[in-house]
Amino acid sequence: MAELTEALAKATTSQDVVEAVAHRVLPPFHATGLVVQAVEGDHTYNLGRPVGYPRAFLEEVDGRARVASDPVWDAISAGGPLFVSSAEEYAARFPELAHHPATTGKQSWAFLPLTVSGVSFGICVISFDQPRRLTAEERTLLSAISGLVAQALERARLYDAEHTRSRALQRALLPQRLPELPSCTAAARYLPTDRGVAVGGDWYDVITLGGGRTALVIGDVMGRGVRAAAVMGQLRTAVRAYARLDLPPHEVLQLLDGLAVEIDANQIATCVYAVHDPNEGRLVYASAGHLPILVRDENGEVLRADEPTGPPLGTGGWVHSSGSVPLGPGATAVLYTDGLVERRDQDLDEGIAALARALSGATGTPQVVCDRLVRSAGVTADHDDDVAVLVLQHPHRTGPAADLFRNAALDLLGGVEAAPRARAFASGVLTSWRFPTELHDLGVLAASELVANSLQHGTPPMRLRLRRTDRRLIIEVTDGDDHLPRRRRAEPADESGRGIDIVATIASGWGSRRTPGGGKAVWCEFLLPKR
Repeated sequence: MAELTEALAKATTSQDVVEAVAHRVLPPFHATGLVVQAVEGDHTYNLGRPVGYPRAFLEEVDGRARVASDPVWDAISAGGPLFVSSAEEYAARFPELAHHPATTGKQSWAFLPLTVSGVSFGICVISFDQPRRLTAEERTLLSAISGLVAQALERARLYDAEHTRSRALQRALLPQRLPELPSCTAAARYLPTDRGVAVGGDWYDVITLGGGRTALVIGDVMGRGVRAAAVMGQLRTAVRAYARLDLPPHEVLQLLDGLAVEIDANQIATCVYAVHDPNEGRLVYASAGHLPILVRDENGEVLRADEPTGPPLGTGGWVHSSGSVPLGPGATAVLYTDGLVERRDQDLDEGIAALARALSGATGTPQVVCDRLVRSAGVTADHDDDVAVLVLQHPHRTGPAADLFRNAALDLLGGVEAAPRARAFASGVLTSWRFPTELHDLGVLAASELVANSLQHGTPPMRLRLRRTDRRLIIEVTDGDDHLPRRRRAEPADESGRGIDIVATIASGWGSRRTPGGGKAVWCEFLLPKR
């Protein structure tokens, strides 16, 4: 009883309670079978892992409806234990269930209702392979045990319910699915710890920025509980809003840092924000106290990104900066939280080095890479910290699919011939890519308006670039002036100011951003019909 009481005190889930009974009650009584069921309405459902019964029988009684003659329901209805000493007695008292002894191989039973505050919410059935008439002392002891089990199981059921709600909250705060990316592929894994019911603060996101570019973010709010989850949700929402401004990574972190101080100055969070442009073949990133990004190149060599920026979010007063790491075709980038690499018996740098070794041999799709990294890190069902992993691949395009991914660029020297030259170039490229007439004409018009805008408001050097992916046509014009255009309504008498409005009307999306060196890029994109 002392050992059972101690085991039940430590039990936090229904499975823990069932295992405690199986290990502490069955051996002393020489019992061979255990089934614990919960009552929901007029049905009973198995809890935990039953012991000593064939699968077919367990499937038969799981979810079984209430019937008039049934030892389980008789004990529950009476609110007291029911003991059956032999198969003959079982068949005589419950003729409709007379096949159970032969089906299960059991010859005697103790049906112990689980009652708390006068309400029976379940049943614990202990059975034996031989006929057995329990003594009065044994029956009293089993009745006392059922009271302990009922109290522990009620606590465990509350824990299970809270655990389920916590997991639902945590999942709701994370992306329900990752977006379809124009040039790359991404996958993520999130594994919450099974210890405790409090939600964690690990989070990630993948955001399409337009123009073929992708933003990646991963972070970790220290601590657990509703407060950490609330901060995490606010930071993730803010990142998505700041990403729409198309700011450099360090400026996004600068804004996040100020917001984190306003939300809760005592809640510290780490974060990495990175932007990948497949045209440049680099991943530009900024880190606020987070673990370094790992990049595997096409040859299998793993590069650990430098950490050029500062302390975690919420410290305030720090000026962040951006760094970059190559990420061309065939490369894979991995962002992760400390639950993947941090162990009590291992230095953090050793964990990161082990992850890098695992990444060097991890090939396949991003989801396969995620799974392999999790397995290599030894993450198990009872790990003590949340784990988030985000993988981005810039795949090689080979075979017939390569025809769907094309680039063409034209340097513009300015002057009166620049606009017609740009239109002729765009028309020729779209014709060679076999675009339908309507999309061809819209693309030429968009290129013409963007170039005209750059010629009027920008400065050299100027460049027109067209890019085709499997689902998008992207048109981009860069120049040396950093003033970003905005969409405005031109008055009927105005002779200019309609270019961006025309582009915004005919394209699926448009945007602008400042480029390194003091210039800007203005882009638009068209969605292509599915093939």
